[in-house]
Amino acid sequence: MVSGKSDKVFNAFIYTILLVVAVTAIFPLLYVVSMSLTPYSEVIKHGGFIIIPKKISFEAYERIFSDPALGRSMLVTVFVTVIGTLINIILTTLAAYPLSRKNLPGRSFFLLFIIITMLFNGGLIPTYLIVQSLGMLNTVWSLIVPGAIATFNVLILKSFLESLPEELFESARIDGAKEFRVLWQIALPLSVPSMMTVGLFYMVGHWNSFFSAVLYITDTKLYPLQVIIRNMLLLTQSSELQAEVTVPTAAMQMAAVIAGSLPIIAVYPFIQKHFTKGMLLGAIKG
Repeated sequence: MVSGKSDKVFNAFIYTILLVVAVTAIFPLLYVVSMSLTPYSEVIKHGGFIIIPKKISFEAYERIFSDPALGRSMLVTVFVTVIGTLINIILTTLAAYPLSRKNLPGRSFFLLFIIITMLFNGGLIPTYLIVQSLGMLNTVWSLIVPGAIATFNVLILKSFLESLPEELFESARIDGAKEFRVLWQIALPLSVPSMMTVGLFYMVGHWNSFFSAVLYITDTKLYPLQVIIRNMLLLTQSSELQAEVTVPTAAMQMAAVIAGSLPIIAVYPFIQKHFTKGMLLGAIKG
């Protein structure tokens, strides 16, 4: 097919926009990585703004990872992310599957009841009182249980399950399979893309958990990674920290940012295919 002049102009316009978007997205990441690897002499020489450093130093990372609190907080965050995401997926699936069955008695009421929670919630103080009454203050479960089910993720998984052929479920029931077996052997294997999407949402939320930890946890040994990184950033800005001569403040700040975001960035490429497919399939039916 021969492209006309208008098509070439349109394609050039689209590519230009995509290039601008790509540069806009990549530039901040490049700046963060460069600043985290820049020695103090280079920072002084270039006035504190460096994109591609001529010299590389890992002193900021050495200083960051030498803090025992970082390793301890990493373990807390990994536990919350892994166990929390597993609990999230299980409960979300158990909620989404029955809601996807059109013959569920009271289905419309339950859907309306769940959707309302997207618009209104109990508030910060009532939630805190509930967590306190359950004895979860100063425990890692306070970072998992209050957000065990997200309504948006339930709706994504429900929409995907509704898009599956009903004949598959009917044939299994005719063969004598109960609902749990239908869910386990038919629905779940076919729902991997959508579940990967939901799992990614939950995983990122747990990894970036900050406010819940500040609200429910006072024991510093139970602080997750993001709280420790925030404390490190505050320390690097404090006049009491005399490390500026050898390690720039900006380098330590950017190293802390990389330490907190790199694990998620490293995991995402492996599940990107499932994430994209799950989003598209989950949006077919509402």
